[in-house]
This record gives sequence, structure tokens and C-alpha cells, in this order.
Amino acid sequence: MIDTTLPPVLTGPAAWVGSDMQARPEDWLIHLSQQDITELEAAARHYLSLDRDIGEITMADFPLGGFAGHLQGLRDKLIHGNGFEVIRGLPTETYPQEVAATIFCGLGAHLGSARSQNAAGHILGHVRNVGADPNDPTARIYQTNARQSFHTDSADVVGLLCLREGMEGGDSLLVSAESIYNQMQAEHPDLLAKLFDPIATDRRGEDPEGMAPFMTIPPLSWHAGKLTVFYQRQYIDSAQRFEHAMRLTPEHIEALNLFDKLANNTDLNLTMRLQAGDMQFIYNHAQLHDRTSFTDWPDSTRRRHLLRLWLSIEGDRELPECFTQRYGSIEIGKRGGIVTSGTKLHAPLD
Repeated sequence: MIDTTLPPVLTGPAAWVGSDMQARPEDWLIHLSQQDITELEAAARHYLSLDRDIGEITMADFPLGGFAGHLQGLRDKLIHGNGFEVIRGLPTETYPQEVAATIFCGLGAHLGSARSQNAAGHILGHVRNVGADPNDPTARIYQTNARQSFHTDSADVVGLLCLREGMEGGDSLLVSAESIYNQMQAEHPDLLAKLFDPIATDRRGEDPEGMAPFMTIPPLSWHAGKLTVFYQRQYIDSAQRFEHAMRLTPEHIEALNLFDKLANNTDLNLTMRLQAGDMQFIYNHAQLHDRTSFTDWPDSTRRRHLLRLWLSIEGDRELPECFTQRYGSIEIGKRGGIVTSGTKLHAPLD
């Protein structure tokens, strides 16, 4: 049974539903002013004049005026508010990719510290179709054009900067884990209880030294008065290839299927199309994100391309000890990412 300390209903700004959010874009869609853009461009020029790798950028290296206050508010919104925001209007089509990446990483440095997104130590990720097979259990799904599934990333916050849209599709979807919890608690508390069990999740070949090729973090955890989600169904399913991974029972599968069904409920989730120049920031511990399949442009120079950041932020919630399997450390402000033997942080521009 579920821990009796769990509340029957979670309330607050993170327990949003998509139909309400769709009707209130002013709560999450921010338009840059010309003054904001001028500040960001000046800060980028300053950092690039230092002739250092973008992966080394700090808040002090990226000086902002009034927009720094907005980013302070955004950090609070991510941790304590609805948990996401889209910043629109950056004219990336007029920038060399180095300038766009510098602005994005500079904003990230005002929110938190960047974390490695793969075994190579990349703090700046590139989300695009490179022809990977979505059915390959070692492939990274973001390197395909296939539909993803609702999931969380391995950091406190994930940020995306859209450089180019695809020809068709590629919508971004978000859903509140607290709203899914509320629905399951009301209708199927027995199945909800199964999501608090440790369940194997595939590392997809990025194994820290001395660690198993899978993690056993529950999809849902209740810790220090907070519900925290950790979920990637495709990686849960592929972890069953390992002999020593916990076998999924029929009840676990039923619970996971219901979780997925609710995540895909169009009343609960929010769909948006990121435009070129949009920056989206999502709080991973309280919600999940997804992307629809897309068709790319035949011209390789126009193909869909997003930059990605994983961030650890100060003042965040505590995480349960089991998260050390993924994060290495659960120290607030210094956790998250993928670190293996020999990992060295840097920011590849392509």
C-alpha cells in the first residue's frame, strides 16, 4: 500500500492541467523586449571576447542588467511555481551558432550550474535526427525523428533553445506528475502504489565505473514532503534485457500503462510548438516532457536543431538517496548529469 503520509490530493501551482495552461499562456510564455535582446547580445560579446570555451561560462562572465531579475524569478518559478517557462523572441536566425549558444549557456549560468549530458562530458547537447534507430536499445531517442515518450531528464532543470523547426511535427508536450498522481490516487490507488517501487531503468551504455548497467529508482518518490518523478518508459522496458534487473510484474506493467495513458490525456498535458529563438526551461522533478515525431526538411541546412542544457540549481528540493545511482551526488546545486570515468566538461558547437 501507499505510505499513509502521502496526501490524497496534491495542490499548488505544480499540480496544473494542460487545458487550463493552454488558456493562460501569459503564465508561461514570456516575450523578450528589445532591451532584453540588447542586454543578452552585449553579454555574449563580452564572454566571446574572453576567448574561452562556452562550457566554462559563469554568471559573473555573462553580466546582465534588468533581465537578471527576471531569471531570478524564473528560478523560483521552476522550483516553487508551475515549473516551466518559454522565453520567446531571440533572433537566432541573425546569429552565428556560437553567439546563440553563448546566450543560451549564459542564461543557464544565471539559473544554475551546467551538467554533463553524456559520457563525453558535453554540457551543451544537440537535439536532432542523426539517423539513430529508435528500436536500438543502446540508441538515444533524441537522436531520431521518432515520437519520444513522456520522460524526465537526469538533472534538476532541462533547457532547450530552438535554432530551427522541422518541416512538420516536432511539437513539445509537458505534463504535471502531480496531476497524474492526483488522478491515479482518486481512481486506482492500488496501481499508484506500484510506482513507488524501485524499477530498473536502462543506462543505455553510459555506465559509471563500478555501477550496474541499469538504475533502480522508483518512478515516483515521496521525500521531504515532495513528490519527485523519475521516468523514461522506453528505458524501463529495455532494462528488462538485463538478467539481474527486477522483473516487471503484471501489476507494474498495468500501473506503467495507466501512467502513460494519463500523461497522454490531452486534458492533462500541454502541447506547444517551439519556434526558432524560443528557449524552454522545465523543472524535471515535478513534470515530464515529450516530443511528437517530425519530418525534416530535405535541405540539410534547414533541418530541425535544438540546443539543450541540463542544470543543477541552488535552493532546490532534497532528493532521496536512491538518486545517487543516477546523479552520483545529490548535493543541492551540484548534482545531476552523466559522469563516467574520464569525463571532461566542454560545450561542442556542433
